[in-house]
Amino acid sequence: MKSFLIANPKGGSGKSTLATNLAGYFAQSGQRVMLGDIDRQQSARAWLDLRPALLPPIASWEIARAKDDREGRGKDGPARPPKGTSHVVLDTPAGLHGKALERVLKMVNRVIVPVQPSLFDILATRHFLEALLEEKAVRKAQTFVAVVGMRVDARTRAARELERFLASYDLPVLAYLRDTQLYVQAAANGLTLFDLSATRAGPDLEQWQPIVDWANAPE
Repeated sequence: MKSFLIANPKGGSGKSTLATNLAGYFAQSGQRVMLGDIDRQQSARAWLDLRPALLPPIASWEIARAKDDREGRGKDGPARPPKGTSHVVLDTPAGLHGKALERVLKMVNRVIVPVQPSLFDILATRHFLEALLEEKAVRKAQTFVAVVGMRVDARTRAARELERFLASYDLPVLAYLRDTQLYVQAAANGLTLFDLSATRAGPDLEQWQPIVDWANAPE
């Protein structure tokens, strides 16, 4: 089973957009895919409720409740997916760090970090990347990490600044996804770019090709 974590500590970085569309790609490819959401807001679950039944299915990953006997508090966590699931995509909340990040990293094969090319996004992501690369799973090369530039034109100075920032971490920038209302319009109807016609979503599907190539590469 292949599993992907979409994570960035900053809210509004494009995590849910990336997670839902990656799950949509796998579904359209005939895979048995589950979209998990460990954010209490459950945005991905709400999106799945909008998804038309005629489209290739994307299952929801239920949240399990585990009790901490010492303190009497419940802790949320993603339940184990049912047998037969081939691909899992995990969406995450803002502020993911520490033990929570370490726990989730142990559950996935690959990590995609969406980053917008603004100063504030870069500063917020810097500390996260440092913590991510220090995690045991990443250091042992059990987890592969890559970055996707969100809402940015690859030809702009902003994209070059983002590349310079990431060069010090030796992380690949898989793709730059342009700022377009097509993502918003599709999401509002429970759709992804991969559910749209090539005529309508062609340029954006081309931008996604490096991401799906990386996702499909052997471990």
